[in-house]
Amino acid sequence: MLSYTTLVGKNIVTIGLDATPLTVPTGGVARYTLELARALTIHFPEHEYWLLSDQPFPAVDLPGLHTGTGPRTLPERKWWLWGVQQEMTRRRVDLFHGTDFSVPYLPLRPSVMTLHDLSPWLDRRWQPDASRIRRRTAILLRTGIPTMVITPSEAVRRAAIDRFHLSADRVVAVPLAASEQFRPVDQAPPATPYFLFVGTIEPRKNVAALIEAWREVRKSHAVDLVIAGRTRSDASPIAPESGLRLVGAVPDRELPGLYSGALAVVYPSLYEGFGLPVLEAMQCGAVVIASRDPAIMEVAGDGALLLDATDGKAMAAALCAVAEQPEKFAGLRDRARRRAAEFSWQRTAQLTTEVYETARRIFRQ
Repeated sequence: MLSYTTLVGKNIVTIGLDATPLTVPTGGVARYTLELARALTIHFPEHEYWLLSDQPFPAVDLPGLHTGTGPRTLPERKWWLWGVQQEMTRRRVDLFHGTDFSVPYLPLRPSVMTLHDLSPWLDRRWQPDASRIRRRTAILLRTGIPTMVITPSEAVRRAAIDRFHLSADRVVAVPLAASEQFRPVDQAPPATPYFLFVGTIEPRKNVAALIEAWREVRKSHAVDLVIAGRTRSDASPIAPESGLRLVGAVPDRELPGLYSGALAVVYPSLYEGFGLPVLEAMQCGAVVIASRDPAIMEVAGDGALLLDATDGKAMAAALCAVAEQPEKFAGLRDRARRRAAEFSWQRTAQLTTEVYETARRIFRQ
């Protein structure tokens, strides 16, 4: 196997990106992996990038982005122990970026782990199928296997340092961004006004509380509630009722129109690492009502109306205020667009590349 020290002198750095999140058609981690890969290839084309996974994933057609072949032999099926090492040797990968809570078990090359949030450890009801992450990721972090750790917000960075006893100079907050396709859409008003939720339907998204608050508003205002997103297997069933529209996972190309046409986009999550739908909606100039979660507060700034996600009365009152006098929230829409303009995938790629450089430097020491 080629050692890392034989590769560091190359002018071109070859980065391996964990493509496993792309096996899921929607969700924030898949969006992060794809958008980061796109931004890296566009803004840092002097380097090479490989998508690596032991599972099949849809083809990604981006210049400068290559796809690995996955395990070739029975031993390579032990992916994180052996298979990924063999694949990186074949592709002459200099550094591995684990985009979803993991890195190779053997630190033969520098590695960067993205720790999206701490939900697997905070409440097992939020991530009942994450026992492997709870066990494996915690061991990797506490034994210092990742050379560097990326978090999407300072809130998660501080929590990760505290929980896993990480060295502060090895953890960097790199904010995400909304894709450039999320822009205000000029369209005819919908036949029936609607509030909108976008995201995976799972316990910590607090969708049941949103439905209860909407029902209160519905008693006096003819406003629908549109819930867009795939339903995770552990989510409580949502019974159909008049005005409640469950539209499932929506293609990205349709989301800007949904965001732009909503009376308000409501995101009452109990916990987030970043809250990408909040930023997408803000970039479309939507009125955003979201929970006063530390990461969401960090992202939204003054561009959203923030409230206690456990206060159903406050949520209903906020929805009612928008339904009664939507014109009064024009200023909030303007602030949302200004705040969203502070984020970009180019900046995310730049900061991520700086983390790569730091990881390579530390590994050589």
